[in-house]
Amino acid sequence: MSETRDMATPRNAGERDRSTRIDASEAFDALTETIWRLRQPDGCPWDREQTHASIAKNMVEEAYEAVDCIEDGDDAHLCEELGDVLMQVMLHAQIAADEGSFTIDDVVRGLDEKLVRRHPHVFGNRDGAHDAAEVLDIWDQVKLAEKAQGDAEAAALEERPKGLLESVPRALPALMQAQKVSRKAAAVGFEWDTVDDVWAQVGSERAEFEREEPGSEARAMEFGDMLFALVNVARREGIDAESALRASTMKFRARWEVVERLAQARGSSVEQLSTAELNQLWDKVKAGE
Repeated sequence: MSETRDMATPRNAGERDRSTRIDASEAFDALTETIWRLRQPDGCPWDREQTHASIAKNMVEEAYEAVDCIEDGDDAHLCEELGDVLMQVMLHAQIAADEGSFTIDDVVRGLDEKLVRRHPHVFGNRDGAHDAAEVLDIWDQVKLAEKAQGDAEAAALEERPKGLLESVPRALPALMQAQKVSRKAAAVGFEWDTVDDVWAQVGSERAEFEREEPGSEARAMEFGDMLFALVNVARREGIDAESALRASTMKFRARWEVVERLAQARGSSVEQLSTAELNQLWDKVKAGE
């Protein structure tokens, strides 16, 4: 694991204390050995029988549990949940090592190389980025260059070049997938001139939605097109659509909990209240904010 320790060493001045880095490397090595031990013939029966496919959903579940901690500002549990996410990475790497595909050292080395390659404004000769938006533009340019190199290599082997959108996982949440897809298309020039043009597209999609028969499959599809257009508005405004909707949903849930408490204080439940009464309580909660 010496290569991993070397790569973990900060490149710039103001490094962490060396003993701290060594302790972290030793802990990483110990974790690697623990995961390896669990997969041995005399290890854990459950760990031994796992495959990439059998635990794929765990990666998503653990990541969302970490996100919940972030949104709750729960640093103590976030530390634990990040450990669970790391465990998924380590276990997948060990499964691959057992199959002879790659090792955790390959994972760490590849990540380090990619981070350096995609930050030419930090590690290369390029001028530094002035803001986060410029960084995203740099990333898009570097990724397009990587794709071009991959296409050239595929052509040399007489293989089909990888499509622009193939790197976007279909298993991503819909809003997140839509934003990544639209961003990739925009990076090669498939883009509106202004955000006002995108809003015009939203209006056009709404008109198409309203022309379709209520309850029809076509109307549902047009609603999806309208959402996709709104995602492009978010992208042009520098808003992460997935995070924005999650925040709005959490706000609604928090307000609704107060509505339920107010209803209980009246000696009733929300199910027993009329729409007008619910709206009255809702407005009271908003006013109280």
